[in-house]
Amino acid sequence: MSVTLVNPEGLPKPEVYRQLSVATGSKLVFLAGQVARDAHGRPVGEGDFAAQVEQCYLNIATALAGIGGSFDDVAKLTVYVVDWSPEKMPLLGEGVGRAAAKLGIDPVKPITLLGVAALGEPDLLVEVEATAVIE
Repeated sequence: MSVTLVNPEGLPKPEVYRQLSVATGSKLVFLAGQVARDAHGRPVGEGDFAAQVEQCYLNIATALAGIGGSFDDVAKLTVYVVDWSPEKMPLLGEGVGRAAAKLGIDPVKPITLLGVAALGEPDLLVEVEATAVIE
């Protein structure tokens, strides 16, 4: 399996994500949105946006490891943020960076960021879903 990340000519070249990914493999994986809950369903990072982002990314890695994959197999992420504002961008980056350091991965993927009014539970500040391609 291979995921090649690309910023094609003619499009902006952002530092924090890539415009597209080209994935080869035999199995498409659509991961449900991950939230800031530990393996026992307990809240993680209550009121702490960066901590919740970190836990979402760690949960994605855990889910993929459970089927023989890894975060490197992620082809696309969608991030849902409650009451998004540009001031939250540094905290988003902080949470992603902490997760990447723990996982030893390059977290730069094609990403869609959506501001939402609320998520499924009132303490949730962020939810991250992933599409991956594995062998």
